[in-house]
Amino acid sequence: CYDAPCIKACPTEIDIPLFIKQINSGNLTGSAKTIFESNWLGNACGKICPTGELCEGACVFNHQDLPPIQIGRLQNFATSDAIQNDKKLFTAGKDNGRKVAIVGAGPAGIACACELRTMGYAVDIYEAKSKPSGLTLHGIAAYKITNQEVEDELNYLQKQLSLNFICDHKIESKEQITKLESDYDAIFLGVGIGATAQIGLPGEDKSNVVGAVEYIEELRMNHHNLKVPNRIIVIGGGNTAMDAASQSARMGAESVVLAYRRAKENMGAYGFEYKLAISAGVDSLFNAQPIEILGNGKATGVKFIKTEQTDGKLQNIEGSEFIVEADLIIKATGQAKQKHFLEKIDNLELDKRHKIIVDNQTFQCTNLKYFAGGDAVNGGAEVVNAAYEGKRAAHGINEWLDNK
Repeated sequence: CYDAPCIKACPTEIDIPLFIKQINSGNLTGSAKTIFESNWLGNACGKICPTGELCEGACVFNHQDLPPIQIGRLQNFATSDAIQNDKKLFTAGKDNGRKVAIVGAGPAGIACACELRTMGYAVDIYEAKSKPSGLTLHGIAAYKITNQEVEDELNYLQKQLSLNFICDHKIESKEQITKLESDYDAIFLGVGIGATAQIGLPGEDKSNVVGAVEYIEELRMNHHNLKVPNRIIVIGGGNTAMDAASQSARMGAESVVLAYRRAKENMGAYGFEYKLAISAGVDSLFNAQPIEILGNGKATGVKFIKTEQTDGKLQNIEGSEFIVEADLIIKATGQAKQKHFLEKIDNLELDKRHKIIVDNQTFQCTNLKYFAGGDAVNGGAEVVNAAYEGKRAAHGINEWLDNK
């Protein structure tokens, strides 16, 4: 369609009408290339993007009492064909003699690396974990995308562009930082936002109280050997809380309670994510503020107090305490930032929420040798946002080095 709103709704601005026309004409290879040229993680994003909030939500069919075109499924279809048939779509550019270090092999780091390789840069991608892909592999519920699908796309890109991953190699010391600055022409930070933050609840340190991000990672990486407990409480109201609750219910927990301190309409989660959780058998508990995790050594439940909104402020209702028993408590209440690591980098400025401050066009940091993207910059968005920021940063790096 003319001036397609779906393109503008996609953070990576994939030419959606073009790739659909290419599919329709039988040109699957061309369609996959159109997608990957805009989004290096186009296959994964076809499955995990909240398309109803982005491209499909903007589809003109929504205004004609018709269901939107299933853009995500078509995107995944075209790119899967390229991956499964090992179609050669890209090659590394001619070596330009420049080297870039990428810290963090998540979506932003991978997208930055791919784009730099097409421009002829030598790129080393340092990753603390044993496998690359970041939250795409470790932090998204398995019912959305399988480990194999994530790894297949990455292996495809690695083969096309000769990506060099250095895994099990955490960059954390001042000495390591100094060496990177000496060895490379530029450094990209795609370090994400770290582990689940402490929320200051009495009893939070008990063994069966876990962070949602860590729990989802354990389910993804060790699901064959992991027994889900019978009674689970998930504390939080964001998309990660929905993932943890949905996955728990799908894996056989008898009772999964999603507890949120405010009203349903105040949740940060997308509406469709909440509906998925409820359809999987999750129970919801709104206006319930956790005040203590109960149990001796091992958690046996959570004490809540009811809340209400008064003059725009959330207030506890005196005398309304109640207990919900559980075998596992999952905290989905936000992640800690990488403040302690980032503060070791000279002249790298962070905002008051400890996010990296960057130029919004080039993604260059206040220490000009550094560029950054993904959750460490945006505070926690979608994989597609990270892919866009990583790609833009690659062009920022290239422009800076060309003009240096």
